[in-house]
Amino acid sequence: MLREWTQLVSAACLFLYLSEFGPWIALAVSGDGGDILLSQNRHQGSRPAMILPLYRSDPDSSVSAINPHRKLQRSAESQRHSNARMRLYDDLLLHGYYTTRLWIGTPPQRFALIVDTGSTVTYVPCSTCEHCGRHQDPKFQPDLSSTYEPLKCSSNCNCDNDRMQCVYERQYAEMSTSSGVLGKDVIAFGNQSELTPQRAVFGCENAETGDLYSQHADGIIGLGRGDLSIVDQLVEKNVIGDSFSLCYGGMDIGGGAMVLGGISPPSGMVYAYSDPGRSPYYNIDLKEIHVAGKRLPLKPSVFDGKHGTVLDSGTTYAYLPEAAFHAFKDAIKKELHTLKQINGPDPNYHDICFSGAGNAVSQLSKSFPAVDMVFGNGDKLSLSPENYLFRHSKVRGAYCLGIFKNGKDPTTLLGGIIVRNILVMYDREHTKIGFWKTNCSELWERSLVSGAPPPMPPNLEGTNRTEASEPPVAAPSTSHHDLHLSGLQIARVTFVISFNTSYSDVMPHITELTELIAHELDVNTSQVLLMNFTSVGNGSLSSWAITPGSSADYMSSTTAMRMIARLTKHHLQLPSTFGSYKLVDWNAEAPSKRTWWQQYYMVLALAAMLALLLGLLASAMFLIWKSRQQTLNSYKPVDEAVPEQELQPL
Repeated sequence: MLREWTQLVSAACLFLYLSEFGPWIALAVSGDGGDILLSQNRHQGSRPAMILPLYRSDPDSSVSAINPHRKLQRSAESQRHSNARMRLYDDLLLHGYYTTRLWIGTPPQRFALIVDTGSTVTYVPCSTCEHCGRHQDPKFQPDLSSTYEPLKCSSNCNCDNDRMQCVYERQYAEMSTSSGVLGKDVIAFGNQSELTPQRAVFGCENAETGDLYSQHADGIIGLGRGDLSIVDQLVEKNVIGDSFSLCYGGMDIGGGAMVLGGISPPSGMVYAYSDPGRSPYYNIDLKEIHVAGKRLPLKPSVFDGKHGTVLDSGTTYAYLPEAAFHAFKDAIKKELHTLKQINGPDPNYHDICFSGAGNAVSQLSKSFPAVDMVFGNGDKLSLSPENYLFRHSKVRGAYCLGIFKNGKDPTTLLGGIIVRNILVMYDREHTKIGFWKTNCSELWERSLVSGAPPPMPPNLEGTNRTEASEPPVAAPSTSHHDLHLSGLQIARVTFVISFNTSYSDVMPHITELTELIAHELDVNTSQVLLMNFTSVGNGSLSSWAITPGSSADYMSSTTAMRMIARLTKHHLQLPSTFGSYKLVDWNAEAPSKRTWWQQYYMVLALAAMLALLLGLLASAMFLIWKSRQQTLNSYKPVDEAVPEQELQPL
């Protein structure tokens, strides 16, 4: 079985179809490796393009880039049509998935959806759901949308005969499930989008179990092949081309870019043939794997067993057939001359981990070998260590193999870890998949598409437009701070916010609040520091600092401007537990303006703490000595009352 990584992964990896919609023939397949389900699919013709760049979660980690200033160009066909620009949230290894935002209905209701090439349906929790978890956004309320209509039963769908409405049901490899009804409504892509909102079919959940119930994300956006896929629906409407691309950020960096529709392939892109008739999943004709330039002693057919080699953005790690896994593991270990093998972070799993490599991602290639994947046409994709390693969560400078044995299943499954910092172009029209190494976390800054004024969902009169769409990526237009951020390196961003909720009500949830702020500002929780928290009248006042990522000394001005924009436009989405908030003050601090003591405040703080502890230890030893002397020289009756002592914290 594909093991369930409850520590890192809260999203489904592979899933089995229990029911399908449209002219599909579903075939259930069993096995020990988290098996997939095959089905037949129609091949679509050429269509125009839509582009949806997606943002990183931790934009400040240092990642080497290939051609970092190059811009991806839309094809001539796609330039004649509108495009959508969307941000990406979360992180592959911290959350197990990436999410993007969609707005459904009129007026629009916002949802955070997992980007999944292994799913063919897009679904969100419905207000009628009897068993749905507590997710990031409120459930979809069909009654509040003037453009919603249920999908009535026909010969092309599974039908609920009582309600005469089309239904869907999905089960994933770790046995989580989603089921509900199908409806049609207007779907919008945010205020960075040039594309007008489109009517599309989606699932309205009435029940969910397992990881789908417990995950923070609301649902899934399906990018697989099938009539319910958002890609196929937009292709059928002739608003995008029969192609899309994904680009995941590197180690310690979330985000990247998603492109719906065709782009002009960048120079140096390598290709693999993808057979659409083999399964609804995106497969490639992998033939060889090389480690440190040496071919693994394997027959090409080892990568063609059962379902072949499958790409799935909803899977976190990679899984090889048993023979291929052992050959790969042995070849990696043979090349590690200076590292020591250690136990993994979780004793329940026998992870293969190594210490002594250091903490800088850019230096991993000095300790770990390069890995090459060779395709049937002879093209070769070179992988960096970050494409097959993940950080050890308990040992600094240690890393573990993110490639595992796929049980007894001969399928090769390549998850998101394999394609970090690689643009993957799913060219369905030409039955091929392209790969191009780049810095995915910077694709937004490199302007994938032109920035035209975004259209809003229709019939928004009487609604708050700023709440219905994402804020533009720009600095606030007005502020009492005379700070020009463009081009600066920012050491940290500080801000003060007030709540109309009392200190005593907020303080028990301060950890949750820290995580929410990190999520809303697209940074890691470790980057968010609570500087002060006090009670003011009937409310409370808190000051915060956002620092660069662990492997960086500063953040880019673009990153700082984006965070400040969300703060000043009050786009932090906080639950009702914290009431309403107000931004009182903010500041972006350049490294050159930091004083010596600010740069080394942690060292000074530790020194002061050590001095305090030594002083307390000396005092404690003196009191113990004095007490012993008093005990030796005095007598107290056994029934004498001794006052209870209050323990004082250090």
